[in-house]
Amino acid sequence: MKKWVLASAMILAVPAVALAEGDAEAGKTVFNKCGVCHKIGADGGLGPNLACVAGRKAGTAEGFAGYSDALKGSGITWDDDKLKAWFEADDKVVPGNKMIFPAGVKDENDRENLLAYLKSECKQ
Repeated sequence: MKKWVLASAMILAVPAVALAEGDAEAGKTVFNKCGVCHKIGADGGLGPNLACVAGRKAGTAEGFAGYSDALKGSGITWDDDKLKAWFEADDKVVPGNKMIFPAGVKDENDRENLLAYLKSECKQ
């Protein structure tokens, strides 16, 4: 009985892990929507540089001064769940922020892939 329960728990855990990993190459395509305003590894975008955004405190990207008071004061650290929620509807995560992307990334797989891509581009 114990072996069956353990095996069942392992099988149920596998899809969640696989989904959480995403596909960085597919995420690169999704990033094209973001790349209009954001760069990775280079400054000069309308928005902050997204290199190594995962794990960073919101409103603290070096070299970017255009953050809203709402985002700077949010107290958010960009973990996976916060980033995916932001990709979907930034204005719901931090009302009053300056980002203008009302369409959001509505597809869950696209959000997972975008997260995987951003993480793959962190070169620390």
